[in-house]
Amino acid sequence: MASETNYDTVFGRMAVDQGLCTDEELRQSIQELQQRRQVNPVMLQELMIELGYITASQAQRLHKSLKENKGAVHQIPGYKILGKIGAGAMAFVYKAQQLSLNRTVAIKVLPKRFTENPEYVQRFYKEGQAAGKLNHPNIVQAIDVGEAGGYHYFVMEYVEGKTIADDLVGGTPFAEKEATEIIIQVAHALVHAHHLGLVHRDVKPKNIMINKQGVVKLADMGLARETADIEAAQSEAGKAYGTPYYIAPEQIRGKIDIDGRADIYGLGATFYHMVTGRVPFTGEDSSEIMRKHLREKLIPPDHINTSLSAGVSEVIEIMMAKRREDRYNNVEELLVDLEALREGHPPLQAHKRFDVSMLEKLEEGDTVTPEEGQYSEEIITRYRMLVLVLGAFSAVSVLVILLLLAF
Repeated sequence: MASETNYDTVFGRMAVDQGLCTDEELRQSIQELQQRRQVNPVMLQELMIELGYITASQAQRLHKSLKENKGAVHQIPGYKILGKIGAGAMAFVYKAQQLSLNRTVAIKVLPKRFTENPEYVQRFYKEGQAAGKLNHPNIVQAIDVGEAGGYHYFVMEYVEGKTIADDLVGGTPFAEKEATEIIIQVAHALVHAHHLGLVHRDVKPKNIMINKQGVVKLADMGLARETADIEAAQSEAGKAYGTPYYIAPEQIRGKIDIDGRADIYGLGATFYHMVTGRVPFTGEDSSEIMRKHLREKLIPPDHINTSLSAGVSEVIEIMMAKRREDRYNNVEELLVDLEALREGHPPLQAHKRFDVSMLEKLEEGDTVTPEEGQYSEEIITRYRMLVLVLGAFSAVSVLVILLLLAF
């Protein structure tokens, strides 16, 4: 993406974030753009219209949105704007210099059209306040929130680097060892957030950044919610908040008692994407994708990328169990297995959870099928054999006792 202009970069990201095109369509557009620029310079938006990925009117609206806050950010006191670095459906992000401390920061600005809606404004401030409670090296630091010239802004740490999504654009998976190390750092961030009663609810590649020193940073607390905030939970009942490719089943159902296990699912879906190069479920629209999260069997990641170890595949399958009771109880438990994988050891917590789940089902007389769940057919077969052996052993033991009694 080095050959893209800053405008093209922001335009492309905004088109994806607003659902006007897919990641794959943006990737194809960028590849075509790079080839054409060698002989005939062209703007990304013009090319995407030509390829039929967006319409001329959609491109015009995006262009208008990108220009909308151009003058507003210069009204924020104490900061010098250096340039625009991102844009989404709900905010624009600028690189700036904080004059008092002479440091580089990022400023998120709520678009003017949203400032008239109290709900959007309240949510914007809640994001800043949630981030302000957190102080961890693997979380983007919040600095300030405020209002200037009718615009609401949120100042945060500037991370010079890239997102996981940037590396996944080409469809090439991460090496298992590198992916595991990144996920471990995000898990530490989630432990901190969960201890303070916050559930992120939107863990995904675009919200995971890596700076030039290799430090991973979890960003965007826009959907974060306090587990103790019953009023907020009840107001959101029945609504699916999250990103379709990575959303947990209980978030899709609009459950009010969302807890840290929803973040474990999102982190698992991200882990899956990283090591396979593809998202867990695809579909023609968001509804189809979310339906698959609820009902469709997950293809084990080591069936897609056969170079993966069985251990990492098992961990991801536990993280993405459809029933949250079948996932890791908390991120600390998950970290035990992730750190074991990093050291080349088997994930004992995953084995333990699988053992308990399988034996409970079999003791109750349930039929364990791949469609239920979350585990590969090979593992299910292995544990069925184990149960048969244990059953045979029990039968022999009873026979021996009867014979002894007879004598």
